[in-house]
Amino acid sequence: MKAAIVTIGDEILIGQIVDTNSSYIAKALDKIGIGVYEMLSISDDREHILETLKVLQNKVDLVIVTGGLGPTKDDITKKTFCDYFEDELVLNNDVLMHVEGLIQSVLKRKASQMNQDQALVPSKCTVLHNPVGTAPGMWMEKENTVFVSLPGVPYEMKGLIEKEVIPRVVAKYKRPFIVHKTILTYGEGESVVAERIEEWEDNLPEFIKLAYLPSPGRVRLRLSARGADKDVLYTAIAEETEKLKKIIGDIIVGYEEDETLEVVVGKLLKEQGKTIAVAESCTGGKLAHAFTLAMGASSYFKAGVVTYSVESKVAILGIEKSFIEKHDVVSAEVAEAMAQKTKALFGTDYALATTGNAGPTKEEGAAEVGTVFIGFATPNGVYSEEFNLGQPRDKVIDRAVNKALEKIYKEIFKN
Repeated sequence: MKAAIVTIGDEILIGQIVDTNSSYIAKALDKIGIGVYEMLSISDDREHILETLKVLQNKVDLVIVTGGLGPTKDDITKKTFCDYFEDELVLNNDVLMHVEGLIQSVLKRKASQMNQDQALVPSKCTVLHNPVGTAPGMWMEKENTVFVSLPGVPYEMKGLIEKEVIPRVVAKYKRPFIVHKTILTYGEGESVVAERIEEWEDNLPEFIKLAYLPSPGRVRLRLSARGADKDVLYTAIAEETEKLKKIIGDIIVGYEEDETLEVVVGKLLKEQGKTIAVAESCTGGKLAHAFTLAMGASSYFKAGVVTYSVESKVAILGIEKSFIEKHDVVSAEVAEAMAQKTKALFGTDYALATTGNAGPTKEEGAAEVGTVFIGFATPNGVYSEEFNLGQPRDKVIDRAVNKALEKIYKEIFKN
């Protein structure tokens, strides 16, 4: 079974907003065994919408459209649906009562004519109740394709997908099972990982597909199995994962789709009852931000300080100015001093520190652009590592954060 996702709105096409709806819908469909054949973003134009619906007709089984259902004149999806299905708008009393009640309870006023017009829907459609908005969803069928129109407001769309669309799709279609397993690796690039697992990849069962999802410092490997027997799929995925672990277990740090390395590090710290703090110079707070994205991080992440200038390293961390001048601010010695002072200052088991030259220029007497030192203070001592992370500036910063997380993970794991 195949689906297409269409987002309508000039604001998407000019880059004013980012289309997050398609990603959410695709994930929701994938969970129930429906593959997305195509994603499109189109303009608020009647002819463009009609042409898109025509092209997708019978090409896919399900078309989900978001956007263009508001109360203003530029919201034309509803009227265009009527044109495509040779239908007319009629007043739906249930929707009208909902709209009037919502406007009264939230805005403390009577619904305007423009609000009331939201209750006009194509006569042939099945209305999908939108409890948190005034625009209802619409379910319409033509030949071999179901067309679903939803509001573009993300929280309204999500509610309709969860409560209305997915249950109806599950009831209507017989679908295959899709099972995914994501393996998170750190420390080696995509080409190196691919070379190490080439023989294993060549011998995967035909119903299991492998995708490489690289990003700076990390590569996610996603195994996807599709078939009629869910138990067979889960068993096969588990067996292949175990084989993979024997080949690249040294760089595998997690197995969940959304489990980032900072989350994995946090879990290790919680399991061991340990804590960590960070002092940052060149990374400017990004390392602390990575830690605090995880829920419950306060149980193990105690503090983060951005000691960007020499003066702040002296005033906050208590490093002697003469020591910094002797070794240079971008040096192993200063990175180690920052980590050691941070660990002592906040009374943690571990501390990380970053200092480097992220660019874009090299100042006289300073380290080369891309040079970063990361300091590690652990229960077993203090040390640092030097990295040359290239250019440009934003990549140097992101790579430094990734390297710090990768190295501290290995340090905590071995303890």
